[in-house]
Amino acid sequence: MKQYKPKEFSEMLNVSVKTLQRWDNQGVLTAYRNPKGRYFVSVLCELEEMATKLALNKIGLGIDLGVKDFATRSDGIVHENINKTIKVKKIEKRLKREQRSLARKFENLKKRGEKSVTNKRVNIDKNVLRVQKLHARLASIRIEYVKSIVTNVVKTKPTFITVEDLNVKGMMKNKHLSKTIAKQSFFAFKTWLLTKCEEYGIELRQVDPFYPSSKLCSCCSQKKADLKLSDRVYTCECGNVMDRDLNAAINLLQTKEYTILT
Repeated sequence: MKQYKPKEFSEMLNVSVKTLQRWDNQGVLTAYRNPKGRYFVSVLCELEEMATKLALNKIGLGIDLGVKDFATRSDGIVHENINKTIKVKKIEKRLKREQRSLARKFENLKKRGEKSVTNKRVNIDKNVLRVQKLHARLASIRIEYVKSIVTNVVKTKPTFITVEDLNVKGMMKNKHLSKTIAKQSFFAFKTWLLTKCEEYGIELRQVDPFYPSSKLCSCCSQKKADLKLSDRVYTCECGNVMDRDLNAAINLLQTKEYTILT
């Protein structure tokens, strides 16, 4: 997202800064402040619809979303789980430290009584702002990463893309995976992918949540009912041995049971 100073933005529109202020008062512009304390201006524009259809390839693409890696594609490309990177882990560690500090301050206020609330409020507000900034930073990193993956996928120019309609609510019931799944931004990925597929004329296919993409052999279609979540390599009696997620992505590519979203 490109950011401009008020003067730079006014020069782009060939208007004065005072005109921008007047537009803000009239509701033409919408100014807001994000959790980091930064101010932004939202502008509503009317643009002519432009033809952005790509010259697509004759091949499709299956994408298996997961926890170990964010996405595994049928062409063999794997997009890592950004939440496992050192950068994100450092921010999360700092966030936990700030949250513990904030909790201690509130606990001390309760012990001291209401008289000390006013005196300590400034420090608490600063602590709250630091927590909000870290939350916003993590959210921004995850969303930008999701967008970069979608852009990378679209650039391959597939005729169609097949994804699974994940039962996120059901997955969130697993106490061991709920936090990890919440950080994955699957909904944001699907929303952005849908937008880009519509924009570039790529057919987006979605399979049922109960489609056994992980349990089917991508070579002979035999179903391995006893496959466990801990089994990372898919081994079939037909001799097929491959990564579990890659096998699932290929099954999504080959399936004939789907709903067209675009």
